[in-house]
Amino acid sequence: MKDRKRDRKALRKTGLAAFMALLTALVLCMPGTVQAAGPHVQAAEDKAPTPVGAHGALRVNGPDLVDAKGEKIQLKGMSTHGLSWFPRYVDKETFRTLRDDWGANCVRLALYTDEYNGYCSGGNKEELKNLVNNGVSYATDLGMYVIVDWHVLNDRDPNVHKGEALAFFDEMAEKWKDHDNVIYEICNEPNSGATWEGIRAYAGEVIPVIRKHDPDAVIIVGTPTWSQDIDQALASPLEFDNVMYALHFYAATHTDWLRDRCEKCVEKGLPVFISEFGMCDASGSGANNFEQAARWMELAKKWNLSYICWNLADKNETSSVLKPGCTKVSRWTEEDLSESGQWIRRQLRGEHD
Repeated sequence: MKDRKRDRKALRKTGLAAFMALLTALVLCMPGTVQAAGPHVQAAEDKAPTPVGAHGALRVNGPDLVDAKGEKIQLKGMSTHGLSWFPRYVDKETFRTLRDDWGANCVRLALYTDEYNGYCSGGNKEELKNLVNNGVSYATDLGMYVIVDWHVLNDRDPNVHKGEALAFFDEMAEKWKDHDNVIYEICNEPNSGATWEGIRAYAGEVIPVIRKHDPDAVIIVGTPTWSQDIDQALASPLEFDNVMYALHFYAATHTDWLRDRCEKCVEKGLPVFISEFGMCDASGSGANNFEQAARWMELAKKWNLSYICWNLADKNETSSVLKPGCTKVSRWTEEDLSESGQWIRRQLRGEHD
């Protein structure tokens, strides 16, 4: 059944590609026509291959994330802050700066569920969905991978808003089913009393909704205790393909003990994705600990773990990569960046090695 679904998806994509090629040929014959960007390769203004153009659709192979050629790939990038609070960074030029200047190949769209003006707590659902859709569109145009993040935090247990999650992911997966660059993170940080058994049950309902539209999408599942208890996922993994498990760390709080847990889980074959981290403490504030952050990056390099840094905003907190009051949404200078921003930009550019 799985092979037939993959074959049907391949046929859909082949048919779509043939149709688009014919349409492009016809349009280019018209005088005064400007060529448009294809959805899965690269934007027209890009001269070099984009990340998606170079690597294509991703899948999970054992503990590894691999590309369309079966070669290991490491996603690296930035997460937005809450979309309802900082919508201005959902911008094509923002993402272009992250890709071309910072060296990011992935962006994460953080859709808070239960905080002030969250998706399930008074926020304008249509406006928030438009922000998500715009973010996916911009990332697609630029050939970047994009994570749609259902940002569970204040709700603690993802089952609290399970009905809204099912409807949301049903709509998103149906809309983006033919895109090779979309990854779904179905519960950010289950915490407090949320158990792995409860998360497993939630994932067991949400994942089939996504799979109904996109049988092969990579899906990230949060783990208990603010996505630190990945050992519980190792003991009782989900029975789905192309699933990864979220590990979150903040370097000034989470040190050797969590790195040891991470390494043991990866050694035993658990596919781990660091879908959120910071160089400061777990509150998002306090002093940065770049020595500990560097040790985490060494571990990520050793095991080819993908990582997404928190957060792309000018909020007055240590974890924000822009200085408070910075009005620019792209083409930032060193003077625009916070201490965290300067460090992570160098990391993404490979300048710490």
